[in-house]
Amino acid sequence: MNKLKAILCSFFLISSLALGQHDHGHGEPTTDTRVAVEYPTAMKEHTLASMRDHLLAISQIQEAMGNGQYDKAAQIAEARLGQTALKAHNAYENSKFMPKGMQDIGNQMHRSASKFAIEVQNSGATGDVKPALIALSKITQTCVACHAGYQLK
Repeated sequence: MNKLKAILCSFFLISSLALGQHDHGHGEPTTDTRVAVEYPTAMKEHTLASMRDHLLAISQIQEAMGNGQYDKAAQIAEARLGQTALKAHNAYENSKFMPKGMQDIGNQMHRSASKFAIEVQNSGATGDVKPALIALSKITQTCVACHAGYQLK
């Protein structure tokens, strides 16, 4: 549990630092201080495509939930974002190029997606979608934290 707290604290720290880095119409933009992560070109393209697929999966999950299709939302989450997706996303190879903090955030995203899959299935049985929505927000929080702290080069 202490490791999880440390990871979550680093997510929020990175996110809060990044939110203050960009001009949102309130003054001068500041320098981008995200950590640049060097990737081989082919792996970078594959990783960027995977991230776009993650966004598409989240959109499809939201749509399925809106239609009351909780099992479909769970299937999408596990297959495309959860622990099951690690092999399809070439996670082991990609992780060799990631700083430890980025690895931790990625691992947390995949674990959060698998936990969400369980919560959204429970919603189908209980009719209560609040726990699933909270679990879904944990996934997007990891995305925000990673994009706020790192950029692929």
